[in-house]
Amino acid sequence: MIFRQLFDSVSSSYSYLVASRMGGEALIIDPVLDKVERYLKLLEELDLKLVKAIDTHVHADHITGLGALRDRTRCATVMGRESQTDVVSIRVSDGDEIEIEGVCLRAIHTPGHTDDSYCYRMYDRVFTGDTLLIRGTGRTDFQHGDSLAAYDSLFNKLLALPDETLVYPGHDYKGDTVSTIGEERRHNPRLQVKSGEDYVALMAKLNLANPKMMDVAVPANLKIGLSQEAVEARGWALTCAEAQDGLGRPDVVLIDLRDKAERTAHGEIPGSVHAPYPDLEANVKPGGLLNEIARSTGKRLVFYCAFGERSAMAVQTAQEAGLTKSCHITGGIDAWKKMGGPLEGGE
Repeated sequence: MIFRQLFDSVSSSYSYLVASRMGGEALIIDPVLDKVERYLKLLEELDLKLVKAIDTHVHADHITGLGALRDRTRCATVMGRESQTDVVSIRVSDGDEIEIEGVCLRAIHTPGHTDDSYCYRMYDRVFTGDTLLIRGTGRTDFQHGDSLAAYDSLFNKLLALPDETLVYPGHDYKGDTVSTIGEERRHNPRLQVKSGEDYVALMAKLNLANPKMMDVAVPANLKIGLSQEAVEARGWALTCAEAQDGLGRPDVVLIDLRDKAERTAHGEIPGSVHAPYPDLEANVKPGGLLNEIARSTGKRLVFYCAFGERSAMAVQTAQEAGLTKSCHITGGIDAWKKMGGPLEGGE
């Protein structure tokens, strides 16, 4: 496995790059905008393809690198379903799995620091964002923070993990890099309370100043979505109503770009062909699945995903590959469900 812990000294933030092998797919957790060039250089050196970028929550102390990495690599962006960020590719709920080649992360909703805070468990380790720090915990006094919710997240979710689980936090201000659940249970001063009420009282006494970049970072991190208007302006977009009118037409093929877990949870439009987004570049090249469908049948490829971000990038990629009849469904399955469009499967 390839694992890199990367540090931003300005915000004291950790980012994590994970892949199963050289030359394979990679994901990054909590990227910082100012370090994007560094990440891209490392990806090139390790011959990795970035397919997913994850934020554990809406950050208040730095501007996220999610949007910049998406624009530079066309990776999918991932955040919790509770996040108020305008558009991301994939929104996860508690217990959902985020997968790339050879790597699987399980999402754990851990509200308290913010209401959209998530931790991600991967095999022997857990990426705790700002929920659990080394010998500390995330503050709870802004962005819908809730000390009692934080207590529940810490004691009933994170501390329920095996003691040997490695803890990789989103920040550290003292130079520590890793801990374990057992170590934090025994030695973290904020975890030596006897009840939720004690934890609420402890956090109320902190009286911390707001992060220096809060007024800049939070608004910026809420507006990272890929604009779909540019794709629409070029005639490469369909509304949900237009797409529904085309269901069953012999000259149209619907292409579902979502992961298997997303399709299982939310269903799919009847008659869709599943072509996962990470495989897109290979699929639109000569000899690829989608290229063959388009060239041999003359059908129009209509891409869709969860919210329209991946499909907007996909239609650009397809157009660049010469598949000029391609388009996408604006707003994705989210908009399709709101319109009452037909679906197969789903929980």
